[in-house]
Amino acid sequence: MTMTRVADFHVNYTAFLDADGTLMRDQVLPTFSLDSAVLKPLYRQMVLTRTFDNKAVALQRTGRLGTYGSCLGQEAVGVGLGAALNPDDVLVPSFREQAAQIMHGSRMEDILLYWGGDERGSQMQSTPQSQDFPICVPVGTQAAHAVGVARAIQLRGEKRAVVCAMGDGATSKGDIYEAMNFAGAWKLPILFYIANNQWAISVPREEQTSCQTLAQKAIAGGFEGEQVDGNDLLAVHDRCKKSLNRIRNGEGPHLIEAITYRLNDHTTADDATRYREDKAVAAHWKRDPIVRLRNHLVNLECWTKQDEEKAIQDAARAVEDAVQNYMHMKPQPVESMFDHLYAELPEAYQHQRAHAIACAAAKAAEE
Repeated sequence: MTMTRVADFHVNYTAFLDADGTLMRDQVLPTFSLDSAVLKPLYRQMVLTRTFDNKAVALQRTGRLGTYGSCLGQEAVGVGLGAALNPDDVLVPSFREQAAQIMHGSRMEDILLYWGGDERGSQMQSTPQSQDFPICVPVGTQAAHAVGVARAIQLRGEKRAVVCAMGDGATSKGDIYEAMNFAGAWKLPILFYIANNQWAISVPREEQTSCQTLAQKAIAGGFEGEQVDGNDLLAVHDRCKKSLNRIRNGEGPHLIEAITYRLNDHTTADDATRYREDKAVAAHWKRDPIVRLRNHLVNLECWTKQDEEKAIQDAARAVEDAVQNYMHMKPQPVESMFDHLYAELPEAYQHQRAHAIACAAAKAAEE
C-alpha cells in the first residue's frame, strides 16, 4: 500500500520583545518598534486600561458595580488590537475586551454601566457611528453574530473587517467551530481573535483540548491561524495590523491566538486560589506586558520617571471622571426593563409594564 501525503500545515509564532523588554535582534522588526511617537501613546493606553480595571474591581468590592471580568495581565492583547482597528471595523467582544473597546470609541462609563446592570451600557450611545456589538457574557455565542455581520459587509462590497474576540475556553464551543466553518466557506472578512490566558474559569488550557495550539483550529475552517506573544505589545499590534489589512483587502478570514496569562480571578465572583497556586501566578508577573513595554521605552531613551508619573496621573484622572459620570447617571425608570425585550411588546408584558409604572408612581407618592 502506498500512502501519499495530501496536505501540510504550520502555525507560526511571533515575538519581538523578550520578558525584560529587550528587542530580539534576530527578528525582522516592524518599523514602529523604534518609533516613540507610536509606542508612547500605546503605553499610556495600557496604563489607562490597568487603572480602569483596578478601579472597576474596587467598585465591585464596595457594592457599586456588579460582577466584573478583569483583564489584568492582558493589556497588550487589547491595546495591540485596538490600535489596529479602523473606525468602521466592527468589534464583536466577549467580556474581557475593555482595552480594545475603549480605543475603538466606547466610553469607560458605558462599560461601567454594563457591569452595573444598566441596559444603557449596551446601547453604544457615546459612539452613534459605531457598529460595535455590546459585551457578550455567554461563552462563544457572539461568533454567530460576528459571522453574520461579516457576511453583510461582504455582500455590500465594503473594505471593512469584523473582529470576533474570545477567550481560550470559547474555542471548545460548537458555536466557534460552526462560525469558523462558515467564515472559511464564504471567505468572510473576519478575524477570530483568541486571548489564550490559559484558564477557562477553573479549567486549565491543557485540559480543554488536546490540540497542540488553539491557532490550528482555523485549519479545519480552511484558513490560516497563527500564534503571537500576547504580552508583547509590538508583536500583537504588528500581527493584528497585518491580518486586518489582508482581511479588508478581501483575502478571507484569519485567526490569531495571543498567548497571555490571566493574573486575576476569572471574574469578581471567582476565587482562583481554589484551583491554582500563587507561585504559578507570580511567575507570570515577570512577563507583565506593561513593564515589558516600559523597559523597551527606557531602552530607547524616550521614557523618563516624569513621563511615567504623568501617565499614571492622567490615567487616574480620566478614570475618576468616568466613575463620577457613572455614579451620577440618573437611574432608568422601572419600565425600562421591558423596553429592550421585543420589537413589539406582547400583551402579557404590556400589562406587567403598566403595573410596574403604577407601583413606581405609588411608591414615589408615598416618599
